[in-house]
Amino acid sequence: MLRWLTLLLALPAILNAEVITVTSQNFEQTIRKCFPHIKILISVISEANELVFVNFYADWCRFSQMLKPIFLEASEKFKDSAPGKIVWASLDADKNNDIATKYHVNKYPTLKLFRNGEVTKREYRSSRSVEALAAYINKQMEVTVQKFTEKNALQAAHNEKFSMKNHNPFQPEKNTFIGYFNDENSVEYKNLLNVALFYRDECEFMVGIGELNFPGEVPPPGQAPRLVFQPSNKAVNPNQIPFAGDFATYEYLKQWVADKCVPLVREITFQNAEELTEEGLPFMILFKKSDDKVSEKTFADAIIREIPDQRKSINCLVGDGSIFKHPLSHLGKSENDLPVIAIDSFRHMYLFKNFEDINVPGKLREFVLDLHSGKLHREFHHGPDPVTGNQAPDTEPPPSTFEKLKPQSSRYTILDKTEL
Repeated sequence: MLRWLTLLLALPAILNAEVITVTSQNFEQTIRKCFPHIKILISVISEANELVFVNFYADWCRFSQMLKPIFLEASEKFKDSAPGKIVWASLDADKNNDIATKYHVNKYPTLKLFRNGEVTKREYRSSRSVEALAAYINKQMEVTVQKFTEKNALQAAHNEKFSMKNHNPFQPEKNTFIGYFNDENSVEYKNLLNVALFYRDECEFMVGIGELNFPGEVPPPGQAPRLVFQPSNKAVNPNQIPFAGDFATYEYLKQWVADKCVPLVREITFQNAEELTEEGLPFMILFKKSDDKVSEKTFADAIIREIPDQRKSINCLVGDGSIFKHPLSHLGKSENDLPVIAIDSFRHMYLFKNFEDINVPGKLREFVLDLHSGKLHREFHHGPDPVTGNQAPDTEPPPSTFEKLKPQSSRYTILDKTEL
């Protein structure tokens, strides 16, 4: 009873504070919107913590100190305009290293947005002004699903997204999901709305509402809504893909959209390398010959099998080895050695020694986890972790070929870790 009263008394302060302090003890409760033992509070907290904007800082970092008053002032703009929809939080990453490590924070300050309890793919990297921070949150609070009640209006909006690039005039420039619903108050519609918010930067979402407005498209009452995926003009297969799963199960729908919206393995080129870098995740790259589809499939299958849970901590990419000769040379490799797998942490490059080991259960997963634990960095500098008292001589891993795209030291204090 006392615990209930304590939480109830604390609730107004949590919901009204401009910037709350979070620690290892209350971080998960804050971003997941509920106190797990008090069911009566779940709906209240759920509405309160739709978005949680977290400033990971260190007291000794001058950039962190410079950001604190700016972050506070920006948060104050939302006290009245968006009560209960956005929580601004600060976490001392030095004192709560377990949380910082979990979310791969290795530079200060780092600003991450959590939506419905999950960290979003891209951290905040823009201007550190009150206006810019407020504009970013306002943008994140916008509804991203384009809703239509007229068939002609939806078709016109869809046509505007079509691109003539790459000789594909009938495909949108971005991956697009088109849904047809009878009831926008349904669980199915709300699930799609939440999924669309999470993938707002990667894909487009359009819906038509009402059976009479969209005859032949919107299923009759009592039947499941209809959702189709239209690949972008960059896709190898341009055909639409219908959703055939359970609309009412949020996680199932979200995973299906994620698989289509953001492929587990993407292509890296000179044109998109900087954009990929801005996602703040180290790269694991398969360098291959341009016509080698076998190693690409083997790589993709291994990713799905070994590290599906690492999607938010590393970018899995495929690159043409004939184009990326420079990073290969840093690894002591050439086109004759393809296929080659390597991790680029934006400080160093680490070679997966034998491509065939990708078929050994656990090998690829161990490689990725050793990056995050610091083992790859440590062993490259000091040799394999000793099992005896003998210390191996120091060595130096090849430098990153993408280091010029890493966060600037004039804006961040970079920690001595391997991740970006």
